[in-house]
Amino acid sequence: MKITNKNLNMNRGAAILSLLFALLFLVIFIRFFYIQATGTVHGEALAARAEELYEEQRPIEATRGKILDHSGEVIAEDKTSYKLIAILDEKVTTNPKKPQHVVDVDETAQKLAPLLDMEVSEVKSILSKEDLFQVEFGSAGRDLSQTLKEKIEELELPGITFIPDKQRFYPNGVFASHLIGYAQTQEETKETVGMMGLEKTLEKYLHEEDGYVKFEKDNYNWKLPNSDDEIVAPQNGNDVYLTIDQKIQTFLEDAMNQVVDEFSPEKIIAVVADPKTGKILAMGQRPSFDPNIRDISSYTNDVISYPFEPGSTMKIFTLAAAIEEGVYNGNAYFQSGKYAIEGPDISDHNGSGWGPITYNEGVQRSSNVGFSLIADKLLGTDRLYQYLNKFGFLAKTGIDLPNEANSNINFKTHRDRVTTAFGQASAVTPIQQIQAATAIANNGKMMKPYVIDKIVDTDNNEIVKQTKPKVVGQPISEKTATEVLNILETVVSSENGTGKPFRIEGYEVAGKTGTAQIYSPEKGRYLSGNDNHVFSFLGMAPKDDPELIVYVAVQKPKLEGKAGSVPTSMIFNTVMKNSLQYLQIEPTEETDTTNSEEEADNGMTLPSLVGMKTTEAANKLKELGLEPILLGSGENITAQYPEAETSVIVNEKVFLQVSENVKMPNMAGWSKRDVMKMANLLGLSVETEGSGYVVEQSIKKDSSLKKGDVLSVTLGATEKKETTEENETTEESETE
Repeated sequence: MKITNKNLNMNRGAAILSLLFALLFLVIFIRFFYIQATGTVHGEALAARAEELYEEQRPIEATRGKILDHSGEVIAEDKTSYKLIAILDEKVTTNPKKPQHVVDVDETAQKLAPLLDMEVSEVKSILSKEDLFQVEFGSAGRDLSQTLKEKIEELELPGITFIPDKQRFYPNGVFASHLIGYAQTQEETKETVGMMGLEKTLEKYLHEEDGYVKFEKDNYNWKLPNSDDEIVAPQNGNDVYLTIDQKIQTFLEDAMNQVVDEFSPEKIIAVVADPKTGKILAMGQRPSFDPNIRDISSYTNDVISYPFEPGSTMKIFTLAAAIEEGVYNGNAYFQSGKYAIEGPDISDHNGSGWGPITYNEGVQRSSNVGFSLIADKLLGTDRLYQYLNKFGFLAKTGIDLPNEANSNINFKTHRDRVTTAFGQASAVTPIQQIQAATAIANNGKMMKPYVIDKIVDTDNNEIVKQTKPKVVGQPISEKTATEVLNILETVVSSENGTGKPFRIEGYEVAGKTGTAQIYSPEKGRYLSGNDNHVFSFLGMAPKDDPELIVYVAVQKPKLEGKAGSVPTSMIFNTVMKNSLQYLQIEPTEETDTTNSEEEADNGMTLPSLVGMKTTEAANKLKELGLEPILLGSGENITAQYPEAETSVIVNEKVFLQVSENVKMPNMAGWSKRDVMKMANLLGLSVETEGSGYVVEQSIKKDSSLKKGDVLSVTLGATEKKETTEENETTEESETE
């Protein structure tokens, strides 16, 4: 058969078409095989894309661990805060009568700027940005309190709204701040991270890990009924319990505030410790800061990182060494006044001495000459050095805090060795003195100081770390410790004693004053002038069985003619007395009959008042020297705070609820502790700003209160009360 050109062309076309289809099929097959093998298209993983389209993952928020005192009172915790945003896009407004975006930039900027502490022009610039749906206000618009949020909402500014956020909150404000430190949210990661103090060093324990739930969804973002959910539980941070006692720390903070108000010192350092365990019950310094606002002028924890010449508190340990070595005879006499040594003579602080006196009287009068003789002639400086080592002054204590400094024991020259015996030439830290003092107060056994009691895994309710008291040495015997305490008690009780201002009625205090000169490296000499000293006191009470050690140092106060012991004793006496009473340590001394009733009432256990007639309960509290605060109007007491069997002290406020309907009292002049007590009783949520006493409250007087109300208070300085200071005999200068 003859094949025509037309048929031939058709066959060729069919062949070519078949070949093209075959090639296309091959390409599709290869593409399909490639996709099947690699699971990607144009570099994008199909599984990931499918997961993005049909799977939803939502976070389950975890909480950073809390920092608490030894009894569980919160010192640091996470709380809800707010972030301010402004919506600029006009499209969100569907009803012109109720605009949902910023309508008037000028008015909004004028009203917002004062509340955010920003310039009006700065706010206006933010609100004037173009082609943005919404804007934020930087750090000024983050971590807003409930109070500030409410103030902004009252302005009723269109387009101004809030996003709930999380903030690290410190309910006590200025409270062991250099110990606790602070944590803050990081801009990039939005995580809360410790930046200073325990918040930083315990980051691995406090840090939280958010969890999530992952489920399958449809195109409308509804969860599918047969979704195979994947849930990863959040890991909350561990809670850290400190040895700090919130009440004792508050005693200390309040006392330091009073001294700052009256004497404006350059620095205050103070510590309260339990000598039997080494637990630090309170630790503070001035200047300090509020970790909520981070107004920090110094990042150094002076208790552990600030070595300085201690002055005559060092005589405690020279005395203990001499007694332990059997070379001390308290009834032997020496000639006071001056001691000849290379360089200028060592002089007693009054310049001329007191003639021939016994060594015991030399301790009472804080004679530099007496202690020079003890170190140089009786004990010997080589043995003194050995005891400095035994008392822990040659090494760091190893306290569980960052950046501890070591001492600088200067034994280069004979003169330096001798003057170290009475606290000059060598520098030590306050925490080293506290550790050494535990040996005096604890029958010769020296305890390692610590501040972390335990760390608890809150998810599993397990203790992951617990600190136990540790004996780190026994530099002296129990007999020596007892004799040292007996002699140091006369420093306070004797008419010749430099420690007379540190007497506490009802309790025997053993301790030693210190007045150290301050060396100026710039001037190459010690500073002159009565104010240019570090005035200190290291005391233990009760003398026969010390329960507390309190160390206070006040640097360069403006004395204006007063003795250096005045600001120091203001802190020591207040903290020691209130703490002993709070711990229900019975007075050890008998007082005269005119004061016996008052002393008996100073430390007491609060009786149960629930069910009593209002008038009867109020009168009973007044008889006990307590201040009743009645909440509501009714005939009978329905609740009280503090609760029955709680330890209270004279003049403490006791809150009595007498009805369900309670109106807000005027809290002006109340302490933060009083505000928290009332809040605990009524179930209020409290936010505080500043330190000191209440000067402003968000809920007005006589407003009705209900459980869950948010009360914000501003704390500040109040008018100082007139006090009478008795200017007793003190050591004016214990330096050469």
